[in-house]
Amino acid sequence: MVMKYDYLVAEIGSTTTVINCFSKDENGILSFCGQGFSPTTVLEGDVTVGLKGAIDSLKSNLGIKEIEYDKLLATSSAAGGLKMTVHGLVYDMTVKAAKEAALGAGANIHYVTSGKLRRTDLAKIKEISPNIILLAGGVNYGEKDTALYNAEKICQLQIHVPVIYAGNIENSEEIKLIFEEYNLFNYLYIVDNVYPRIDTLDVEPTRKVIQEVFEEHIIHAPGMDKIKSMVKGSIIPTPGAVMESTKLLNDILGDVMTIDVGGATTDIHSVTDGSEEVSELLISPEPKAKRTVEGDLGVYVNRKNIVSLIGIEKLEKLIGLDNIEALVDGISPIPSTELERRIVKILTEEAVITSTLRHAGGYRSIYGSSGRKNIAEGKDLTAVKYIIGTGGALTRLESSIEILSKISVLGNTDKLLPNKSVEILIDKLYIMASLGVLAKENREEALMLLMNSIGISKDG
Repeated sequence: MVMKYDYLVAEIGSTTTVINCFSKDENGILSFCGQGFSPTTVLEGDVTVGLKGAIDSLKSNLGIKEIEYDKLLATSSAAGGLKMTVHGLVYDMTVKAAKEAALGAGANIHYVTSGKLRRTDLAKIKEISPNIILLAGGVNYGEKDTALYNAEKICQLQIHVPVIYAGNIENSEEIKLIFEEYNLFNYLYIVDNVYPRIDTLDVEPTRKVIQEVFEEHIIHAPGMDKIKSMVKGSIIPTPGAVMESTKLLNDILGDVMTIDVGGATTDIHSVTDGSEEVSELLISPEPKAKRTVEGDLGVYVNRKNIVSLIGIEKLEKLIGLDNIEALVDGISPIPSTELERRIVKILTEEAVITSTLRHAGGYRSIYGSSGRKNIAEGKDLTAVKYIIGTGGALTRLESSIEILSKISVLGNTDKLLPNKSVEILIDKLYIMASLGVLAKENREEALMLLMNSIGISKDG
């Protein structure tokens, strides 16, 4: 039997490839139809092998032999995701703003510099071979020379990757001339300044262009060229898609944060302005939509890092077994036994708590001529009303609500954490990333499917 559907959306992760199927029912309403899983096959040299495996899994779950579809969309974080380097003027200002824009779009930051690029910086950029370079520096009508100097040095590398300029707008025409001189104008993207004025961030224009550049230029894992030829719609970085879904939920629910525990990383996306009380104490601005990625906190690829944080003796005590190193080493990308799931639960809880403490800002005291003064810095999560869990671990573990509930009772008074009234929601269908890319096709239908997956009505 052959069945035809409107959309297949592939999420090609570092360890698992998920395929989600959506189609319109007899009333013309888009519905979720089914899902398939397969290990991602980067190491085999071709991610399409894992994609075909996920489609076969989907067919089996739907009880059909063949499948047809109108559009295939995709998100990807395979092979380390979207590698970026970021270069600005002052670390606490333009560099920070550029980092926020890059991470929010789904990029992984591999190198950050402030001030004029040195020879060692240029060598490092060449060694990293980034997919995109983000160049910033100077508030509008402020300092100009550093960004112009860095643009020239980057052009001299001749590494032929997209460069996004998001600095002082006075430099725009000069930047264009530099890239034309080096025959690299086709690689240049100029957007609004990420730090246009003191204490003002404007990261959304840069985020948008990063995702557009990803679609146009990035083939960053073996077989991704084939994936791109198969896709009939959008392909964006998976973390960027999760951020889009989180922002959709913010429109309806208000202040939210999403925790995405994956095989290689744990990502946190928060969309909140924070509380008025804390904002008066903040010493530097934070974006409303912020993402942090913890590259050492994956429950499969980086599980040994989490085991080290917990301590092997404590983990053995929690599991009730001795000498479990071999057992931890042998965990599969998709845990299949009760014992594996118990271990993954403990690893997931550690990843959630550690990544949240890293994402959240905090209070500290400074001392001056007038005595002690309390200040706040970093992201304020105290106004967050909902925490949403997504990713392979949190959507499959029965104890995911219990794990996420521990965030509000950490008892760390120095951190700007959600309070005890926060509500925990789970992306039960594991479709949050897929809906982030599907929203580019139909925002309202994607939002309705997302609300259904987290088990809440649109009216709250």
